[in-house]
Amino acid sequence: MKLALSCPTCGSDDIMKNGTTRRGKQNHKCRDCGRQFVEAPQWKPKDKDIIALVNLLLLDKIPLAGIVRTVGVSASWLQNYVNKYYQACRAASRSSAKQSWKLTVQMDELWSFVDHKGNKQWVWIALDAQTREIIGCNIGERSRASARQLWDSLPGVYKQCAKVYTEMWEAYEKVVPSKRHFAVGKETGLTNYIERLNNTLRQRISRLVRKTLSFSKKLENHIGAIWNFIHEYNQQVRKKNRDCITRSIVFLCPL
Repeated sequence: MKLALSCPTCGSDDIMKNGTTRRGKQNHKCRDCGRQFVEAPQWKPKDKDIIALVNLLLLDKIPLAGIVRTVGVSASWLQNYVNKYYQACRAASRSSAKQSWKLTVQMDELWSFVDHKGNKQWVWIALDAQTREIIGCNIGERSRASARQLWDSLPGVYKQCAKVYTEMWEAYEKVVPSKRHFAVGKETGLTNYIERLNNTLRQRISRLVRKTLSFSKKLENHIGAIWNFIHEYNQQVRKKNRDCITRSIVFLCPL
């Protein structure tokens, strides 16, 4: 005996036949909510747990082909999902409240490419030396215009008050106010945090590995992948900072 159909949206069993699909399958329609569906559809929406796992794997150095093998989704579905996910990723950083009188910023850039090595895309990063938050980012050429866009991406309080340490690259000298700009060498240790962050980026984002097969073919996805990591990185840094403050308070003021 064949079981009665029920609507996948509202659960109603008041179902009627409604022609056939373009693939020849019997189409049904719910009289209560108007939902049209077929019995035993080949395509089903992905489970929320699968979506959450894919989002988590996109934050580590795993190529899309590796995610396909790990999760068991199709390559075409994953590529379409990634395109939409990175397109919706906000290309701006949110920094926590700071005291303007003790702000220190470290800036640097690292090389990457999109589609082929001739299409160089430099990743410009600005880091708060006290909190380790990424407060600014720009992806583009290694030029004065890109340095300007990095500077413009910083929150206003940093542009007004912070000391800025960079390498000896002339583009910074033309953009950062001279009274607060300090061009230093690596031996000084004043850009250690940003240099270490560059290593973290290359370890965590497969598209930034020096010799990689996981490079981006679309600039939009390249930018989206980097900003997606930045948002997660800043979130973890803020959580770590809050935990440190909480432990300090407990230690100083025991119950």
